[in-house]
Amino acid sequence: MIIDQPANKAFKEVNILNIALIAHDSKKELMTQFCIAYCGILSRHSLCATGTTGKLVSDATGLRIQCFLSGAQGGDQQIAARIGCNEIDVLLMFRDPNGPKPHEPNEANLLRLCDVYNVPVATNIATAEALIHSLDRGDLDWRDIVNPKK
Repeated sequence: MIIDQPANKAFKEVNILNIALIAHDSKKELMTQFCIAYCGILSRHSLCATGTTGKLVSDATGLRIQCFLSGAQGGDQQIAARIGCNEIDVLLMFRDPNGPKPHEPNEANLLRLCDVYNVPVATNIATAEALIHSLDRGDLDWRDIVNPKK
């Protein structure tokens, strides 16, 4: 937990959450632009991502991101394992609903694990914006109560 000082000079506590980033090839630029736009909020949290997405976002924003393997090489499964171990608090997974779906079973597993472990997930930019604003307001602090860290 860190103390943040907003513009009105009142101190508020900010929980550091673990946020995972995944983006299909056709959505990587959108994820990068999203992270540029919300860099200030994301910088207050711990980030991880599949390999290519993480590198693109980190290069564009300067954010520190723990990069796993690329999605095709098992990065999705590495993030799924972290969800199963209660080490991910938010999943931002920008996927292409119109593109080929060679990794659809991995995506279904990720979404199932998010349901099992009460992990908020966004699969498009509209939901991601709602989640990022909730995160900024502290609306996701309930995660510490529902899923306390070990």
